[in-house]
Amino acid sequence: MSRQGGRGTENKKMNSELFTLTYGALVTQLCKDYENDDDVNKQLDKMGYNIGVRLIEDFLARSNVGRCHDFRETADVIAKIGFKMYLGITPSITNWSPGGDEFSLILENNPLVDFVELPDNHSTLIYSNLLCGVLRGALEMVQMAVDVKFVQDTLKGDSVTEIRMKFIRRIEDNLPAGEE
Repeated sequence: MSRQGGRGTENKKMNSELFTLTYGALVTQLCKDYENDDDVNKQLDKMGYNIGVRLIEDFLARSNVGRCHDFRETADVIAKIGFKMYLGITPSITNWSPGGDEFSLILENNPLVDFVELPDNHSTLIYSNLLCGVLRGALEMVQMAVDVKFVQDTLKGDSVTEIRMKFIRRIEDNLPAGEE
């Protein structure tokens, strides 16, 4: 009789490693297809945006999260539920601006960069830029325009990975004339 106790953890780790390696292959192919890191960074952001636009429906259905009342509540949902649900990590929320419209997500461990070393000729590559696009796309679908960018990256020698998010504006639904 075999014992199946630790199999769930083992499968999760295997799925995580497969995802990390697949993402690495994607970034490698983009580096081959585009002439410079800026173009690769833009493609990763664009791909992430398209993922975020679609992912928000799954997130809302699975998380049972209602509408957030302010940007602080949105930050908590992103860090404590979103990142945990899809990447298995919980970043910390720090560096709030005095106006409460900007904060940082600190990722102690970025699962996308396991097994990764940036070559010297790709010093301006933002390897995990897909995450910025995902956040921007998902929040846009819930009527929130944000600016999202990497400030620190462990792949570039920083001690942590830091994503900076800034609230730009609330997006109003514009209905065509005569419709309500």
